[in-house]
Amino acid sequence: MTSESSLHSEQPSEDDDRILAGYRLSIDNIDAALIHMLAERFRITQAVGQYKATASLPPADPDREQRQIGRLRKLAEEAHLDPEFSEKFLRFIIDEVIRHHEQARDDAS
Repeated sequence: MTSESSLHSEQPSEDDDRILAGYRLSIDNIDAALIHMLAERFRITQAVGQYKATASLPPADPDREQRQIGRLRKLAEEAHLDPEFSEKFLRFIIDEVIRHHEQARDDAS
């Protein structure tokens, strides 16, 4: 049987709650920054897609993509972030960019 005093000792203190709230606020701010950075990245890649469409360039550039993945894997390692995760994240973004570039090409036809 658990006593009432041991139940209270298992609950986080008010200071712990403030610490957790601070961490969560930091995460929320970082998430907001990530969204804004992704939006800016996609604005630029939209311009690239339009340029490729008018210049009759292919939507995908596998050599560039591989260089980017290699560069970002290295950055991830330096930042102590799992390179596999960073590659999956970048691959997801690249695939979406290519889809947009294909749409720009199709719209230009």
